[in-house]
Order: sequence, then C-alpha cells, then structure tokens
Amino acid sequence: MECQNFMILLYIFALAIFAGYHVISKVPQLLHTPLMAFTNAISGISLVASLIIAGEGRNTASSILGAVAVAAASVNVVGGFLITDRMLKMFKKKEKTEA
Repeated sequence: MECQNFMILLYIFALAIFAGYHVISKVPQLLHTPLMAFTNAISGISLVASLIIAGEGRNTASSILGAVAVAAASVNVVGGFLITDRMLKMFKKKEKTEA
C-alpha cells in the first residue's frame, strides 16, 4: 500500500514538472518581470512555512528538513529579487550625457 501511494505521488510530481515547464515556456517576454515578482511572493510564503516547521521542534528529522527548507527558500527569495531588480533596470531610460 505504501509503495502505491509513493508511485501516485511520484506521478503527480512528474506531471507538475511537465505542466509547469510548458506553462512557463509559453509566457511572453513582456510578462516575465511580473511573473518573477509573483513567484518571489510565493517563495516568501514557503519561507515562512519552513521557518514554522523548523522551529516546532517535534523531532530531529523535521528540524533538519525544516532548516534545509529555510536555506533553499532563502536562496530562492534572494536570487529572485536580484534577478527581478536586474530585469527592471533594463527598462529604465538611460540618461544622456552632455559632451
């Protein structure tokens, strides 16, 4: 029974990867910046959730996995904001220098 549940979860995960790849690859370039901002917000929510899980202290395994989740979500949030900032700088008008 446990193996069957694992196979179902693995199948759902594979479908989510496939669907996510095809949805993101079809996004026009104009929408990439708002989409990045939205995914940064979702990453922030997952960061808060992982902090809660890591801080509960139910057992050692959940604390370790929570700490790993905190590290991964933090890297994702910081990297996402750096990329979004870089993308927004591309849309700013360049100042003309007087010679």
